[in-house]
Amino acid sequence: MPRRHRSVRRRSRRPLARLVAPVAIPVALAVAVGAIVIIVDHSGANNLADAANANCASPAAYVVPANTAGHHHGSGSTASPTATATTAATATTAATATTAASSTATATTAATATATTGTAPTTPISSAAPCPTVSATTSTATTTAANVNCDIIVPANPLSAQGLATPYQLTGPGGMTAAQSGCTMANAGALGAFVQATVLNPRTGQLYVYNPLVITQGTTPAVAPTVPNLPRNAVVTIEFGFNGTVLTQVGATANALRQGNCVNGQGGSMFGQVSFCNGTNFFNDAFQLEREGRLRVPSEGTSSKIVASGGRLGSGQDCPTVRNFDMVDQDQSDNVTSQYLLTATGQTAQNTTANAANLTGTTVLTNGSDNALIDFFLDPTFGCTPFMAPDLGNNNQMTSSQALDELLAAKNQTAVTALVPENDEMVLDGNGNFDAAKTNLYRAEVGQAPVNNQNNRQDSPAMYCQNMVNIQTPFLAANQTLLATGASPVPAVGNNLFTFLANRLSMSFTNLNCQTFGLTNPVTATLDGNGVAVAATFNTTQQTVSNTTGTPPATGATPTAGATTPAQGGHHRGRNHHQWMDPSGM
Repeated sequence: MPRRHRSVRRRSRRPLARLVAPVAIPVALAVAVGAIVIIVDHSGANNLADAANANCASPAAYVVPANTAGHHHGSGSTASPTATATTAATATTAATATTAASSTATATTAATATATTGTAPTTPISSAAPCPTVSATTSTATTTAANVNCDIIVPANPLSAQGLATPYQLTGPGGMTAAQSGCTMANAGALGAFVQATVLNPRTGQLYVYNPLVITQGTTPAVAPTVPNLPRNAVVTIEFGFNGTVLTQVGATANALRQGNCVNGQGGSMFGQVSFCNGTNFFNDAFQLEREGRLRVPSEGTSSKIVASGGRLGSGQDCPTVRNFDMVDQDQSDNVTSQYLLTATGQTAQNTTANAANLTGTTVLTNGSDNALIDFFLDPTFGCTPFMAPDLGNNNQMTSSQALDELLAAKNQTAVTALVPENDEMVLDGNGNFDAAKTNLYRAEVGQAPVNNQNNRQDSPAMYCQNMVNIQTPFLAANQTLLATGASPVPAVGNNLFTFLANRLSMSFTNLNCQTFGLTNPVTATLDGNGVAVAATFNTTQQTVSNTTGTPPATGATPTAGATTPAQGGHHRGRNHHQWMDPSGM
């Protein structure tokens, strides 16, 4: 067999469908922000619906082939060393490929800014007493079409079983209601929020997943969330994902965010789409249990389908992880794999087997992420499977999570490991400068080592760019035949998995300002009349940075893309937070 399975227990052989929906990509109008959400109803009918208002451009939707396994992953053979020995059930969610809207693909030269490195002590953005007030008063200052930011109301005691089972509420920022702002789960393609918890039993090392429900403020759940049965003294991490620009945590009580050790960012500067609760404590405890032998994280597995590339820098035939330079982009380790069911009346429910069977005419909503790219696209193409654990909200069926993917990557780090770099826009300071303290806070919440002299040899802004170019370029070139058989996550970016990844690499090169380190974009993409990459070639010559200082991405500037044939008009723009191109939403 060409694969070794990653799981915390054996999995069913029953095939499942995966759905990955809305993500942000470059759009033709530089000022327009929006999204298309892929809608899969449980009668089997598929529709593509504009999730934003008619004045918004529509970047793209994740599109998943019908023969890939579903979010509650199923696969076929014995797992690597596991943290549990029970047997998983399975669920089926139908999904078929649908073509997303397209956008043009020419960009102009990016501006640059002088870089400074922040060294101030970490001051997480978390709760304040009293907590921010969410108002339902009318506001006309911002329209639904223009708004790209939302608030999410975090329940009291969010790390407890009752807190996890209490619906999170999505609403507008600055006193706007959900309806005024467009911050509704019915508008999930543009402004949907997603929450995911990973649970650790500190006695046994057993891992679990639970996906708390997000509802639109003012609505009720279509089905009351399942209350999870947590282990005694459970250690919980909660990750947030968002399909808009900035999602701000708001405590339902004055102490809610403190109770959850929740952080939005650092020193007055938000991360943007993502935020966390208790991630640092979770990963510290998990790594300690690994050292003690009570938590066993499996091998990432290998695949004979993978053509080894990159020489000593490459990962050989190892299955991909979220810390491989083979697959990272401009903003690794962001967003989650949670899914929800949306009813025709705008109510949401957890995406469980029972709810999918009992609710008619529902659609599946998903948050695109780096994890989704691996779990839903790369793994099936290469014959690999994700690291999974029982879902406490879905009768212990097996599922993946962002935290599980980070644990897998940490256990199986390659010779050259990708960690969140300081030129990732999510960790720039409020003035767009490099900020080591903010980078360290983000890294800690996803179980990564802080910035230091050792990992700067691989992950400083300059070296991150160099390694991405020198490792990912030959990987894509060597594996393009197989990758071309995979479905494109975003058909408006590439017409298959290979062209999507090639265009994504080109865009990430520019978005990270790699050219300022003396590097050359290694990708030449051929675009069709709609700006979709239909072919790509590479310069696989190994490059060396000639300038180690460089500059941070110039927020608000329009970037330079790789060479394209033919040239297309218009500017690339992604999410407002990612002011440059963000093809994958990951």
